[in-house]
Amino acid sequence: QVQLVESGGGSVQSGGSLRLSCAASEYLYSTRCMGWFRQAPGKEREGVATMNSNGRTSYADSVKGRFTISQDNAKNTLYLQMDSLKPEDTAMYYCAADATVCITEWWLLHPTDFHYWGQGTQVTVSS
Repeated sequence: QVQLVESGGGSVQSGGSLRLSCAASEYLYSTRCMGWFRQAPGKEREGVATMNSNGRTSYADSVKGRFTISQDNAKNTLYLQMDSLKPEDTAMYYCAADATVCITEWWLLHPTDFHYWGQGTQVTVSS
């Protein structure tokens, strides 16, 4: 059972930056596909960025050019660098992982396909 623990959330002003981290309990085949999702109050969970073990990435249109997903396999950690933050980026951010070597574009749109989830970290952007 892979455990995922997010950190790095917080409050920042519009235009600021944050880097989220997701520490996996182990590097397994269970983390061949990883992603970041977010959910704002009253809204459905939406994909932010996904990455597979081949290094392929996909991003939601709303974050392209501002957010960067990356991973450090030696540390079993996934990152989300968020720059030029906007108030509409305010949400709970979740890390997800799965054993499938995913087609990142598909998995970005289908969060329920991910088997493992973290508990979330809150990001609040003020104007």
